[in-house]
Amino acid sequence: MITDGPGQVNLVFGWLGLMLGVVSGFLIGLGFHQETWGGGYGSFPRRMIRLGHISFFGLGFLNILFALSLERVTMSAAVLPVAEAAFVIGAITMPLCCFLTAWRTSFRWLFALPVLSLATGVACMLGSSPGP
Repeated sequence: MITDGPGQVNLVFGWLGLMLGVVSGFLIGLGFHQETWGGGYGSFPRRMIRLGHISFFGLGFLNILFALSLERVTMSAAVLPVAEAAFVIGAITMPLCCFLTAWRTSFRWLFALPVLSLATGVACMLGSSPGP
C-alpha cells in the first residue's frame, strides 16, 4: 500500500471507501427482501442506512478525485495537510453519522463534523491555483 506523497492517503482511503461500500451493500442487502427490515422501506432508519452505504462510494470517489487533482493544482504546504485530513475525516465520519443516526436519531447533530470537514476540503481545493 503506497501512502507517501501528496494525496496518497486520500487515494488509499478512497479505494477503501469503495470496498466498504461494496461490503456494506452486501451486508444490508441481506435484509432488503424483508418488507419490515430497518423499519420498512420508507422509514427514517432504513433511509439513513442506505445513505451511509452510498456515502462510502461518494466520499471514496471524492478522495480519489482529490488525490488525482493534486497533479493539476498548486496547493501551499500549509494547506495541503489540512485538505488531506479534511477529506479523510469526512469519509470516515459521514457514514458513521448515518449509521449512528439510524440507530438513535439524537446522533443527527453529529453531521456538523463531516459537513464542516468536507466543506473545508472543498474550500482548500477552490483556493488552490492551477498547477504546473
